[in-house]
Amino acid sequence: MIQTRCEVLSSRRSGVYWSLTLVAPDVAEQAKPGQFVQIAVPEERRFLLRRPFSIHQASRRGGWAGTLEVVFDVVGPGTAWMAECKPHDVLDVIGPIGRSFQYPRELRSCLLVGGGYGAAPLHFLAEELRSRNKSVHMIVGARGHERVFKPIESKRLSDSIVITTEDGTMGERGRVTDVLDSVLERTGAEVVYACGPNLMLRIVAERCRDQGLPCQVAVEELMACGLGVCWTCVVPVIGLGGRGWWNVRACLEGPVFNGARIWWDRWLGSEAEEVAPPEGFARILEPERVEAWPG
Repeated sequence: MIQTRCEVLSSRRSGVYWSLTLVAPDVAEQAKPGQFVQIAVPEERRFLLRRPFSIHQASRRGGWAGTLEVVFDVVGPGTAWMAECKPHDVLDVIGPIGRSFQYPRELRSCLLVGGGYGAAPLHFLAEELRSRNKSVHMIVGARGHERVFKPIESKRLSDSIVITTEDGTMGERGRVTDVLDSVLERTGAEVVYACGPNLMLRIVAERCRDQGLPCQVAVEELMACGLGVCWTCVVPVIGLGGRGWWNVRACLEGPVFNGARIWWDRWLGSEAEEVAPPEGFARILEPERVEAWPG
């Protein structure tokens, strides 16, 4: 983890989102897909807390070597200030932070599922998987066509892609979870990665658990410090073999988790008054099936 002052190389619109490219050679060299950076906004500290941003790209070679790209939506005063950044502005950045996606050693066919700009870190992951001779398939979705993240770039990075929009303005009408089963069957995917809204992640993780497929999810959780100190971003995780549970921090032990081990009912809520740990976790967590998956 590095704290550094980074020059803004470019700031541009990416559909309805904003893309910010920073000159950050030390962070880019260490960054892995699924990790994030914390950016102080603004320099004079009118906002107390840093903002976390998933790493969309980390370039180590070529003309963009030593640069880092993050993507965000303007949802409040902090991100509104970020959208006003200009080339040559300097930002205070900490990163890379958190647990990254893990690459399968033997399994080859990978399915990447992204919702909204949650698809941004999956582009970084897709490039790393392809460099390891894995086949990459993608499902990318959003509420409408204007919120589908870089569909042309997603198509370039994948062997096959399905795009969904809730209003039917691009691709198939519906949500990414509506086409998940058919895409899993068609592609023969052996490994699933997902990033997006937590309710979407829950459905993806539970479908994969039922089918015995390894699944990693990059969760969205409010982070105050982003450094593991404040414990505001805890996620309940089932113990190995289904024995016990504990709260872990999304910023350090995550944001990437084994989807089969998150206790979704306790985290996101359940209609049941007494929430009991789910059954069947030991079967999903057999070491020979999970390979190098995070524990």
